[in-house]
Amino acid sequence: MSFVAVLAVLASCASEPTNLPLGTSRGEALQRLGQPTAVYPLPGGGERLQYSRAPAGFEVNDVDLDAAGRVVAIRQMLDDRAFDRDIQPGVGLWREADVLRTYGRPYEVTRVSSFDGVVWSWHYKSMNTRRLLYIYIDPQGVVARYHTGDDLEFERLPW
Repeated sequence: MSFVAVLAVLASCASEPTNLPLGTSRGEALQRLGQPTAVYPLPGGGERLQYSRAPAGFEVNDVDLDAAGRVVAIRQMLDDRAFDRDIQPGVGLWREADVLRTYGRPYEVTRVSSFDGVVWSWHYKSMNTRRLLYIYIDPQGVVARYHTGDDLEFERLPW
């Protein structure tokens, strides 16, 4: 392997949020990962550094810092197993800001005739299968429901 190839591999590992050790300082996290795609305040004085690979990618990594500026949690958010736990539809608890703080900006915002509001969608992978997460947000900015589906966009491309 050439020296340049080794450097490229090392650089990609260093910029992978899930490789960041817990307890890392905010400054070191930024040095290793670069500027986040978004930053959100968290309860208790903490902060979330969000690294989204959207619109072309399939991951949103949230790096949570405590009030002292140390990494306390890292999660790849676009995961089938976590949607039921994380998304709080229908009870008025989850709003647009909660969706953005958790998943970042959507890949696409659309409307459907069967719902009075907007539908936000994200690409993700489940077991290496391309999928979509759809979150329905009513006119008051409250999450009404969500569902997942197959992402057929790639299959429709003319090859």
